[in-house]
Amino acid sequence: MINTIYRLSSPRRFEIDFEDISFSENCIVRPTHLSICNADQRYYQGTRDAKVLKEKLPMALIHEGVGEVVYDKSGTFKPGDKVVMIPNAPTEYDDIIAENYLESSKFCASSKDGFMQEFVELPKDRLVKLPQNMNLDVAAFTEIVSVSVHAISRFDKIAHSKRETIGVWGDGNLAFITSLFLKKMFKNIKIYVFGISRDKLSDFSFADETFLTTEIPEALRIDHAFECVGANGSPVAIEQIIKHIYPEGTIAIMGVSEYPVPINTRMILEKGLRMFGTSRSGKADFEKTVEMYKAHPDIVRYLTHIIGNVVEVKTFADMKKAFELDTRKAFGKTVMHWNL
Repeated sequence: MINTIYRLSSPRRFEIDFEDISFSENCIVRPTHLSICNADQRYYQGTRDAKVLKEKLPMALIHEGVGEVVYDKSGTFKPGDKVVMIPNAPTEYDDIIAENYLESSKFCASSKDGFMQEFVELPKDRLVKLPQNMNLDVAAFTEIVSVSVHAISRFDKIAHSKRETIGVWGDGNLAFITSLFLKKMFKNIKIYVFGISRDKLSDFSFADETFLTTEIPEALRIDHAFECVGANGSPVAIEQIIKHIYPEGTIAIMGVSEYPVPINTRMILEKGLRMFGTSRSGKADFEKTVEMYKAHPDIVRYLTHIIGNVVEVKTFADMKKAFELDTRKAFGKTVMHWNL
């Protein structure tokens, strides 16, 4: 079967290519809803290092998406089943290192083609079936939700048991998702959110308190923290966390920065803090995320608040429209209804 692939050939320029798909042991999925990530935008806008762009492109973008099963030889899935596609592609198993940290693993829209294709060929263990009547616009960005679930799961194993207050720095999509799931996964913990936009913070209605980062009470203290800022805001966010966290607290670093970030190691040592990083997620995190969707329907309702643009994509012009709209958004996820 001939498959059509839509690859980014250079910044802001897509091209079409064709490859054969064989009906092998893998499943064949038709993408239906795709979500644009900041990582996709760095390729689209050409803000990645020129050497990286030269090595990676041409490449099909998008690693957040859902689709409809077309073929599964194993019978695990039926034609028409709605599934989340897992972009992480491990090539080996390790007893200690998770699949998303193995250096040998491939990742869609980074080290292999992403989901901007007519059909996607994936092993059956790279798919998770969605519940019936799931909001597919929300399901489209399950990958970033699973990243938060992964970080919280690691935090639960690492952090000490004094967990009265957790601070989340950031007022964007990642902070919204992380603070929401913290609230659902730890019932008796107060969640404080710290951001730079009063308007964005008003959307965090489930949080116990929100603070502008310019107006944090001097005496405020938290037990643990999640940094969801990234980029140029990381240094200030991490400095504030170190200042306001209790001794022996745990700090999860989730924000991505292109450049090295200075950190106040003196105070980390003085307070005996733990700091850990998280990146991407694995199948177990996707499965846990979907189970949370089922167990807490209000999670899906909250997540609809971060759907920004929804674009019907039938042509190259529609693809460019979706990415250009996404560059101008202040908040939220851009979802493409993939009808190519």
